[in-house]
Amino acid sequence: MGRKSPYPEEFRKDAVALYRAAAGKRTYAAVAADLGITAESLRTWVRKDEARAEPEGRDVGVSAVEELARLRAENARLLKAEKGVAAGARDPAPGSRLFRSGGEVKTRRWDFIPDNRTDFGVKRVCRVLGVSRAGYYRHLATAQARAERRAEEKRTVAEIHEIHAEHGGVYGAPRVHAELRARGHGINRKRVTRLMRVNHIVGRHLRKKKRTTIADRTVPPAPDLVMRDFTADALNTRWCGDITYIAVGATWLYLATVIDICSRRVVGWSIADHMRTSLVTDAIEMAVAARGGQVNGVVFHTDRGSQYSAAAFAEICRRHGIRRSMGRVGSSYDNTLAESFFQGLKREWLHGHRWTSKAQTRLELFRWLAYYNQRRRHSALGYLTPAEFEQQLTTSHTLSLVA
Repeated sequence: MGRKSPYPEEFRKDAVALYRAAAGKRTYAAVAADLGITAESLRTWVRKDEARAEPEGRDVGVSAVEELARLRAENARLLKAEKGVAAGARDPAPGSRLFRSGGEVKTRRWDFIPDNRTDFGVKRVCRVLGVSRAGYYRHLATAQARAERRAEEKRTVAEIHEIHAEHGGVYGAPRVHAELRARGHGINRKRVTRLMRVNHIVGRHLRKKKRTTIADRTVPPAPDLVMRDFTADALNTRWCGDITYIAVGATWLYLATVIDICSRRVVGWSIADHMRTSLVTDAIEMAVAARGGQVNGVVFHTDRGSQYSAAAFAEICRRHGIRRSMGRVGSSYDNTLAESFFQGLKREWLHGHRWTSKAQTRLELFRWLAYYNQRRRHSALGYLTPAEFEQQLTTSHTLSLVA
């Protein structure tokens, strides 16, 4: 009998669905890298799922592939829409001679001089325009440099558009600037801000959220071991977590998280259509597995929701040596890091979407969580991703031990 996988069944099923949704366009290694697991583990899970041939598991994968195919076809149809049918068809075509009032093109004075120097001479034209001949000749001498700057700026704007689109339109100037620097561009942040402003490239902003915590006042709460200090000098010393909801048609999906405060990495999560205690215990089990089972002494901070006050949750924490910590009732500041994560989730992933399929919602949420850990740059980490930050932390610790 083979060794039992340390990862929860929920995580394994979602990983298989994510691989199948790629429809052969991504390798085991690429998908596994996004999830922080080995390619061999993912390959094993896919093979076992195929061997079991569970209809429910196949429906998730097949429906996801079909939905993606439908969306791609719809996108291609819109891109090929005829003029006069697509949105904005009343606007003048690019390059046309139609302008709004006040938008007429005005000839620049420096461009006027070479067009008329043969008839009137440079000296006379410069005197009429009120400019110096030295200035005009400097303008001629720097023409090539200006053309090169314009071309370079055009390339930069194109790359900003690419980064903005690659991250779902959620990145503002700080994260776009960090991404450009990571790609080797020595560009000033103020310049990125200016280019985004003049080209109307805007990130998404925060929105208000609902309160969902329901406290169980019959159970004595755990002490507050964090006291609003959401910092940690090492991994696996302080975690925090919470529960949020996602509307899917007329029903709901719920997400429970476990976040390492040091690296901001979501080390564990669980997605379900209920808010029973198993939602939070599954998230803890995944976090323990992701950290190799060595989590004795870690502080896990939550609110006073009934799921975190339940005896089953307390038993899971006791078994793994996890020290429970709770903030006060009705104070979002007592669990601000978890609240901030959910604000980012709803601003960046949920904004503008209306989900109707639980299977598709679950798959896309699973995909975003993997993206958050591996690719999303975090301001609190010096605009590194959580995975990059952990790698740097581990490397520096190893070097200090060797020294």
